[in-house]
Amino acid sequence: MISSSIQPQVKTSQAKLWLPKQVLITPAAYAENWGQQILERVKSFNIPVTKLSQNRLTGLRGKNERETYGIAKNTLAIVNAPPSQLKLTPIPPSADWQFHLAQGCPAHCQYCYLAGSLSGAPVVKVYANLPQILANLSNYEQEDRDITYEVSCYTDPLGIEHLTGSLAESIRYFGTRKRAYLRWVSKFAYVEQLLDLPHNGNTHCRISVNADPVSHSMEGGTATVAQRLQALRQLAMHGYPVGIVIAPIMAIANWQQHYANLFQLITQTLDLDCDLTFELITHRFTPKSKEVLKTWYPNSKLDLEAENRSQKRNKFGGVKYVYPKDTMAELQEFIEAQINSNFPQAKILYWT
Repeated sequence: MISSSIQPQVKTSQAKLWLPKQVLITPAAYAENWGQQILERVKSFNIPVTKLSQNRLTGLRGKNERETYGIAKNTLAIVNAPPSQLKLTPIPPSADWQFHLAQGCPAHCQYCYLAGSLSGAPVVKVYANLPQILANLSNYEQEDRDITYEVSCYTDPLGIEHLTGSLAESIRYFGTRKRAYLRWVSKFAYVEQLLDLPHNGNTHCRISVNADPVSHSMEGGTATVAQRLQALRQLAMHGYPVGIVIAPIMAIANWQQHYANLFQLITQTLDLDCDLTFELITHRFTPKSKEVLKTWYPNSKLDLEAENRSQKRNKFGGVKYVYPKDTMAELQEFIEAQINSNFPQAKILYWT
């Protein structure tokens, strides 16, 4: 059952909250009870709201791709998830299944992995039919084994939580399940709204961090790494299983020193007993994502040169560019040594 409690007024001493310049809501989303709850949260921030006359988004195109990006990134659309999203797809190695509370992200990461994988303007679409989305998950549960669900594939759920409340509602839902577990990851830090929820240890909270040259210059609109780690510490102190995602790991100049500095900060902040995991993801890109990112961030210093990479093909013939084998081995050896030295009890879930 969806909770009826609404706490739209948000106060935080942490990173600035993302507030869109406009909010659009479709008729179908307006008819949903959860759509109305999202609307109440939005109104508490005095953001202009337009109720659309049809269930499709229009008016988001600018004169060029750069202008379209600016309009879309300042727009929140309250819509219903399409029926196709109720047919879940696997998401290895992160989880058994993925489901979605939203599509699109408020951050401005210059390496954004959604670039090229989501069609249309990068507007943040949040889903009003949350009860249907959550009820559908039981169709994928099994009595004889644990099932995990990832909810961060198409968005940063914490970055929009103050406007939706959907992550908290999902945590409440999974707190009632016997063998179903929620996983989410974020580059934001406002977690106070999640600390006292009845999660029952069924939600694995992770934050994404990176070396300072990457986080400082390529992750616009996000909380600082120090703020993210403090947020993770708070979650751990409230009984959540927690994890760190280092992504995307980059072979930047002096990368050994920069990542050693990152681990020093992690060690200083997480100086407590906690159920800690690590997920390690190296930087990669596709020809399509390169094209989109060059349009979105024309002045970025991100290395997207194919000649510096090796080609990796999937079973469908698609190409992505990854670090050469020797570079990949050096990165993996160094990062895993840092984890084993500083957090010998932690689990490394995967390297990719």
